[in-house]
Parts: sequence; C-alpha cells; structure tokens
Amino acid sequence: MNNITDELLKIVSNMPSDFKGAFNIREDSGCAGRRSSENIRIESKTDNPGINIYISAKAQGETVYIPACVTKSGVNDLVYNDFFIEPGADVIIVAGCGVHTEGEEESRHNGIHRFFLGKGARALYKEKHIGTGSGTGARRIDPVTDMTLEEDAYFEMDTLQIGGVTSTNRTTNGRLGARAKLVIRERLMTDGDEIAASSFNVSLDGDDSGVDLVSRSVARGMSYQEYRSVIKGNCRCTGHSECDAILVDQGRVKAEPALYAGHLDASLIHEAAIGKIAGEQIIKLRTLGLTEEEAERKIISGFLSAEGVE
Repeated sequence: MNNITDELLKIVSNMPSDFKGAFNIREDSGCAGRRSSENIRIESKTDNPGINIYISAKAQGETVYIPACVTKSGVNDLVYNDFFIEPGADVIIVAGCGVHTEGEEESRHNGIHRFFLGKGARALYKEKHIGTGSGTGARRIDPVTDMTLEEDAYFEMDTLQIGGVTSTNRTTNGRLGARAKLVIRERLMTDGDEIAASSFNVSLDGDDSGVDLVSRSVARGMSYQEYRSVIKGNCRCTGHSECDAILVDQGRVKAEPALYAGHLDASLIHEAAIGKIAGEQIIKLRTLGLTEEEAERKIISGFLSAEGVE
C-alpha cells in the first residue's frame, strides 16, 4: 500500500495494525491485501470486479474489514461485493472509502454491496466516506447497498460522510421477511459546492417486520442535498423514517419522504425537519464562554454524533 492509502485507512476504517481476522483492502481498483479467517472466507469474483464474502454461522461477534481507497486523479473504480451470511451468524462489517486527488481529473469510487442474511443472522455494517487532496478534479463516491433479510434476521447500517466529497449519490434498498428488522443511521455533511443525494427504498414483505431509518445532515456553504425515502408496508409491519437537516450559510436541502401502506395492519410514520440552528442554542453556549463559531461547531458535532441519531 502507498502512503496515501495508509492515511485514508486510518480515517475510514481504523483497522488495528495487529488485526488477526479477515480483511480485504482495495487500492486504485486493485487488491492491496487480503486474508480469510476460519469463519469468514473472501474470494475474488470471476464475472465482475470485486469479492464474495462467505460468513459462517460459527462467526459470532467477528469483524471483517473491506475498505477501498482511490489515491490519484483519473481513477474510475467500480466494485461488486456480495456478502453471504449464514443463518445464526453474528458479524461486524467495516467498509468505508476514501478518494484522494491532486490533479484536475475526476476520481470516483462506486461500490455495489449486496447482503444476503439467512434466518436469524445479525450484521452491523459500518461505512465511512471522505474526500481529501488539493486537486481540482472532482471526488465522487456513489455507493449502492442492497439487503435481503430472511425471517428473524437483523441488519444495522451506520453510514457517515465526513467531508471533502464533491458529489455523492447514495442508494440503499432493503427487502425484509417475517420478523426481520432493519436499522439505518445516516450522518452527512456537505460544504462549498458539494452535492449529495440519498435514496432509500425498503419493502416490508413479512409479518412483524420493521424498519427504523434516521438521517441527519448539515448543508454548509452553497452545497445541495436531496433526501428520498420510500417505505412500503405490504403486511403487518412497522416502519419509521426520520429526516433532520441543518442549514448553514446558503446550504439547501430537498426532502421527499413517501409511505405506502398495502395492508390494513401496516403502521408507518415519517418525521422531517429542516432549518437553521436555533438562536437560543448559540446564546446558551456563548454564555459558557464559547465564540459564535465555536458554539456552531459544537452544536453541529453533537447533531452528527452517533449518539445524536439514537
């Protein structure tokens, strides 16, 4: 791995240097390192760029790292990663992507991740994105996450974009069987002329399935964000969607939530709020000795923290 990859990995995955488990590190459209473990097997695809990850039912609380890095201008990285998680498995999957440019050409990472969870399987998926570098070329990250949950499966997705990404188009799809649960926590910040679009489409197909989707974002500078969500209740189920956004400077946000109840016992709720930071919040922190800028940073940090989306 080159030095830029090493620095990006510290930000997006923080994989311990002495980690003994399964991992796959992608660098500029190639594999920079890979290892399987006793319960997690990683293999190259034969039909597309990317990997297949097979997670045994014996995996209980194990972690697998699959970060990807683009370290130079002019790279258009496309990867397909499929996760096959056996019934009863319990796994933590740490992904994440960093795109770095120093030149004028655009660089892009497009990761298409599909998850197939067997009966009663549990997975925590952690994904962090960042753009770095002084180049004028665009830094794009366009992730696609597609989840199929069999009965009693549980999937939690924690996704964070922490800055520097010129453009992102984020698509997340889920299909849930009986008693399956999906939890999504999105945290996003844009600045300058950055553009971010998030689209969620969840289909509740099995009785007593449920989804809890919370998105929190901050739009600064002249940046623009779009949020779209569709929850389809096709059975006896519960669905909750929440979109909260803070506007700073001339930031703009468009939210388009949608609910579809196709069954008498589908219980679906959506909440949305877009606005600037309340003046009384700034005043309260200034009485504690903070400047207005420090108070603003403190409020935004708390708003986008993991605890802030619980």
